[in-house]
Amino acid sequence: MPKILKKAPMQIFLLLLVSFLLLWGARTFPAFSDWYAKNVYPIFLNTFGRFFSVFPFSFIEMSLYIGIILLIVMILKKKFIMLSWIVSILFFLFVINCGIHYSRTPFSQVSRLEVGDYTLEELNDLCVSLTAELNYWSAQVERDKEGIAMLDCDISAKSTEAMLLLGNTYDALSGFYANPKPVWNSFMLSYQHISGIFSPFTIEANYDRDMVPYNIPFTVCHELSHLKGFMREDEANYIAYLACLQSDEAIFNYSGNLLAWVYSTNELYAADRDAYNAIRAELDPVVNADLSANAAFWDKYEGKISELSETVNDLYLKSNNQAEGIKSYNRMVSLLIANHQ
Repeated sequence: MPKILKKAPMQIFLLLLVSFLLLWGARTFPAFSDWYAKNVYPIFLNTFGRFFSVFPFSFIEMSLYIGIILLIVMILKKKFIMLSWIVSILFFLFVINCGIHYSRTPFSQVSRLEVGDYTLEELNDLCVSLTAELNYWSAQVERDKEGIAMLDCDISAKSTEAMLLLGNTYDALSGFYANPKPVWNSFMLSYQHISGIFSPFTIEANYDRDMVPYNIPFTVCHELSHLKGFMREDEANYIAYLACLQSDEAIFNYSGNLLAWVYSTNELYAADRDAYNAIRAELDPVVNADLSANAAFWDKYEGKISELSETVNDLYLKSNNQAEGIKSYNRMVSLLIANHQ
């Protein structure tokens, strides 16, 4: 047996100990998370991130398929020490490229937004404003024969360009961005009702290419915000919205405004049905084609897998300092209102 495997239990223990100490330090001392995000994480982003960005396919997706085969082989051959090594290394990579960031200063503070409780009137005003913007951009996008908005640009180039432009305003978002990549077997994400995913193991932003097109620009920018270390889902949504507005592509502006409109009007619907109906009546009817297509798309993948995925995601978020779990996505509305005022 190689010497490294003889010493493996102690080395695995030390690697896990370091990982947990880093997480503890980040959660106990938020200033450490900020320092790490500014001074240490960029080293990994500019090395591993650049390396895996070169591949034209999702490296993490290919690794997953290979990993499943290796897992079966290791279990059958009882290579449990080797399996423990792999698990501990993956956990360490998660911590240094993702886990620590959950404790950093929120983007709302970085961008000096005064976020708090909002009134129904403020929510209604936001929805009115977003409806006007959405109606404008709905007329600017190209549509297919079924009336669905088309994604007629290089999503990788335009999304990174939009994020870089946003970086001119917010220094924390400046610098290198890895090329976002579609998942080859996108149905795997669709069945889980996941539109995009950030891989901390390869520092890749991946997305479901089968979605209704208007989702894609917003989703890609959302995942790229994770790549910059902003892990909170509400803030990733808000950053994606801001990034889409930076683009010179109509489909990006349409995507950002439509997703912001959906999140905001959902909140309005829950608070005041009559106010929602009044807003909904002002929406350009051409948008309905996209909304209907989107509902039909996700309905196809409704089932036990999507329910399980939602539960797992909820637990994951709660375990990483997002007490509201999957509901934290909706907190984007508070950021939108703070920005709108």
